[in-house]
Amino acid sequence: NYCCYGYRRIHQELKQQGIRLSEKVIRTIMRQRNLVAASVKKRRYSSYRGEISEAPDNIINRNFKAESPNQKWLTDITEFSIPAGKAYLSVIIDCFDGSPVSWKIDSHPNAQLANDSLSRAVKGKIYHGLILHSDRGCHYRWPGWIELTKRHGIIRSMSAKGCSPDNAGCESFFGHLKTECFFGRDFRCFSLEKFTNYIENYLLWYSQKRIKSTLNYVSPKQYKLNSERVLLKQ
Repeated sequence: NYCCYGYRRIHQELKQQGIRLSEKVIRTIMRQRNLVAASVKKRRYSSYRGEISEAPDNIINRNFKAESPNQKWLTDITEFSIPAGKAYLSVIIDCFDGSPVSWKIDSHPNAQLANDSLSRAVKGKIYHGLILHSDRGCHYRWPGWIELTKRHGIIRSMSAKGCSPDNAGCESFFGHLKTECFFGRDFRCFSLEKFTNYIENYLLWYSQKRIKSTLNYVSPKQYKLNSERVLLKQ
């Protein structure tokens, strides 16, 4: 689990495996072995380049809850700086379970990076009424991005200028990602290619296996399966 679980998640993980231990015992064992999750904040990468096109309304309005998959998506780009260079991650997050629908990593934070992550998410399908929320970065203001959203029936939503809480769902995801598998780690022996594979493996683990307290301590994949079973019974 990338050594990122706190005592609550470890307690739930053990419980699901039929192992009964109190949270107090788990905290004691973790303290004895110096297992402490790091929490580090860094300056956030910004793609804002001015009001290069008309901004759509903020339809999401900080309501990041969704009743079903593919109802509300969030997107953003974040920067990683390692000795081998810089890498940029563009991700699409589904508000239903807070997990990544798709992503793309590249050494250049250009418009193609954002477009590729969205193209991977839609997979050629039409999503009538799907809301896609972003900040006011230049990647989401170019004609190519606008045309791509229209082609797939997506409704654009955009944060207010310089207001990161308007896209807090994506910010929170990046915070978990960097705290759990980036901050405090030694990447001196990593090439950019090796680092890309490392981040992609984490993203796969996050969406398929990482248990979340907000999902009643199951993974996003299991949460979707449980929701589908409930719908079938109805």
